[in-house]
Amino acid sequence: MWCVPELTAEFVQRMEHLLALYRKPLNPKQPVVCMDEKSKQLIADTRPILNLRPGKILRRDHEYKRHGTRNIFLAVEPKGGRRYTKVTKHRKKPDFAQFIKELANDIYPDVRKLHLVCDNLNTHFEKSLLETFPKTEAKALLKRIKFHYTPKHASWLNMAEIELSILDRQCIKGRIPTVDLLKTKMAAWEKQRNDQKAAINWKFSVKDARNKFKYESISRQN
Repeated sequence: MWCVPELTAEFVQRMEHLLALYRKPLNPKQPVVCMDEKSKQLIADTRPILNLRPGKILRRDHEYKRHGTRNIFLAVEPKGGRRYTKVTKHRKKPDFAQFIKELANDIYPDVRKLHLVCDNLNTHFEKSLLETFPKTEAKALLKRIKFHYTPKHASWLNMAEIELSILDRQCIKGRIPTVDLLKTKMAAWEKQRNDQKAAINWKFSVKDARNKFKYESISRQN
C-alpha cells in the first residue's frame, strides 16, 4: 500500500485490531460503526443553465459564486447496512460531541456497547464529550461507547471513507448552492441507502495484511 509511511509496532497493532473487529459477526447489541467527516463547498451558478436537449451534454457557465462551506458528519454500520449523516457549520469539539450523542441516543438507543471506529483527528476523543456535556451525561454516554482508532496516516482502514466516497458520487457531487438543498439531498440519499440496507463487504483480513506487508520478518529484525 503506497499510503503506508512506516510499518511500526503501533501501526501493526492498530491495523490488526481493526481487521479483527471487522471480522466479527453482526451483533445488534454491539454494532461496529465507522465515522468520519468531510467539507462541502456551497456553490451557486451566476448564470442560468442552458436547457438540455436529447443527446446533449449539460452546459453551464464556468463562473460561480461561493456561499461558504459546511461540514458533513457520516457514520455507517458496514454489516448492518445503516448510516446516519448530519450537516454542521463547523467540525469543532462540540459538533463532534453532539453528533456522537445523537448517534448513541437516537440511532442506537438500545445497544449495550457502540464500537466506534474513527481516525486521529484532535476532536475525535472522549475529551470532546467531557468538555461539551455535564460530567454525568458525558460519562453515561462514554460508558456505552468504545473508541477504536485507525493507525496514523491510515484512514483507508476506516470504512466511513468508502461511504463518504459513495455519498460524494451519488448525492453531493457538483454545485449545491444552499444548506437547505444540501440537507434535503442528503436526507433522501440516506433514507434510500438505509431502506436498501446497503452494506459494505470488507474483505481485507489480518492474513492479507501479513502477506501484503510482510511485517513478520520486520518484527524479527526489530
